[in-house]
Amino acid sequence: MNIYENIVILNASLPDEEINASITRIKDLVTNSGGETVKADLWGRRKLAYEIKKQQKGFYVFFVFKTPAPSIKKLEELYKVFDPIIKYMVIKLGSKQVKALEAAQAAEAERAEKAEKAKVEA
Repeated sequence: MNIYENIVILNASLPDEEINASITRIKDLVTNSGGETVKADLWGRRKLAYEIKKQQKGFYVFFVFKTPAPSIKKLEELYKVFDPIIKYMVIKLGSKQVKALEAAQAAEAERAEKAEKAKVEA
């Protein structure tokens, strides 16, 4: 399985429930096609650098997926017809990026573990 980074810009005028439903739909598509969501960051509503589809603001979501290559084609087909999505980009990570991602995840887990120990000791 390959690892992919995916940034999606959703229509910012949608209510939070619809944005969450859209994110869940994307995650479900990846999971149902044999992959897994490694990371999903909600970056929130931001002003776009330029107008896209007559929108000046967008809701940014960043995903990291571990999934087979054919599921990315399904995902991109969904993005093309799914109305809440303004823009998207999917990038396959190389071996150096995968190693950096794994190192960052290990460091984050270690930080969380230290913070948890500090809470217990306090």
